[in-house]
Amino acid sequence: MSRALVIAVDGPAAAGKGTLARRLADALGLPYLDTGLLYRAVGRRMLDAGLDPAAQPADEQARRVTPEDLKRGDLRVPEVDRAASLVAAQQAVRAILVDVQRDFARAAGGVLDGRDIGTVIFPDAQVKLFITASPAARARRRWEQLATDRDAPDREAQIARVEAELVARDAADAGRAVAPLKAAVDAVVIDTDHMTAEQVLAEALRVVRVRADALGTV
Repeated sequence: MSRALVIAVDGPAAAGKGTLARRLADALGLPYLDTGLLYRAVGRRMLDAGLDPAAQPADEQARRVTPEDLKRGDLRVPEVDRAASLVAAQQAVRAILVDVQRDFARAAGGVLDGRDIGTVIFPDAQVKLFITASPAARARRRWEQLATDRDAPDREAQIARVEAELVARDAADAGRAVAPLKAAVDAVVIDTDHMTAEQVLAEALRVVRVRADALGTV
């Protein structure tokens, strides 16, 4: 019997991996998990508790994360971006959340997006995608997601600040000792700089079908 299909979608922030992973899950009828929300929720809890994610352990907050924490509307803001990256570098936090992620897809399969799905969480996933884009393109996308005034006179300066924050987070995520951000050796890299969401989905579905067919995964 073929084992359940697991699709790992990794990549840096604002590259489009979340949008792709959700659409892949819908198209294939698979469960979907945004694993980054787990770390964002831990970071948010640290900040709300007045704790410093750069200097204090976050394992207790990781144990307290609930499904309601993942539904908060304030998880995709710059201070939580930084806090999430910091708590994700703590080995104790990652150990707590690894089992949560593996249990999610172990029985029925699923599409999981994050930064170490194909390298650490599911190194034996049948399909591994690494979604990337230039810092400039990612910064513009993130700014458009969060902007309250699309015609702000300092629009370009705001985007430049977002880009600097993304570059700093990339460096932190790629340079951490525990589960650094990197493409798995057998991942298919998709650069989304000049692709629409529909084009990215079409390419990802093509890769999924080729890989799944080769492995006999239904």
